[in-house]
This record gives sequence, C-alpha cells and structure tokens, in this order.
Amino acid sequence: MARAMKTVDEAVPVPDAADVTIDHEHLARMTFGDRRLARELLELFDRQAALLIDRMAGSDPAAVAALAHTLKGSALGIGAGGVARAAEALERAMTPGERGRALDNLTRAVSAAHRTIAEMLRP
Repeated sequence: MARAMKTVDEAVPVPDAADVTIDHEHLARMTFGDRRLARELLELFDRQAALLIDRMAGSDPAAVAALAHTLKGSALGIGAGGVARAAEALERAMTPGERGRALDNLTRAVSAAHRTIAEMLRP
C-alpha cells in the first residue's frame, strides 16, 4: 500500500505564538556574553523579521521559500527556535493552502518574538 506524503503540518511542528521564546543561553553564547552585541542582534533580527514578512506578501512561492530560509537562519542565530520552526514550515510548504497556513503561523511567531524582544530590550 502506498504511503501518503506528509503535509507540512505533520512534518514540521509549528509553534503556538505563545510558545515563542528567545533562548537566552544560546544568545549569550553567540554574543560571547556581550550584552550590547546581544541587544544589537535582537534589534537587527526584529527589523529584519518584519521586513521579510512584508516581502513575503504577494511574492511567488520560490521567493517566499528563500525569504523563509533567510529568516530561519537569523532566528537560529539568536535562539528563536519557534520562529525558526515556523519559517522552516513555510520553506517546505508545497501547496497554496499550506503556504497560507504556514505564513499565518510564521507571522504570529514573529509577532510573539517581537513582543519578547521588546520586553528583553526594555531598560
């Protein structure tokens, strides 16, 4: 009996936006404990994530996948695993329906990361 291909929803778990966090230990390792560098990376990620999400709207599937791949790498760099998983799900999405759901999930994950980052950067 032939086995059906897994959908993106089955293959890559997408986090609930409320579960999106920044791994503080990972960020500290990546910045060698330099708090100013960590702050700069968080600010850059926050701006880049918003820009990439905006660029995805209306882009063709190949461009969306490439932008999602870029966002995944940036998210992994700062320890935003939930955003990285959501970006990977979008990168792997095959059908328009999967892409739509994955983009919605990624948008929610980026919004949650934005709130987390804003809290981390609060003086």
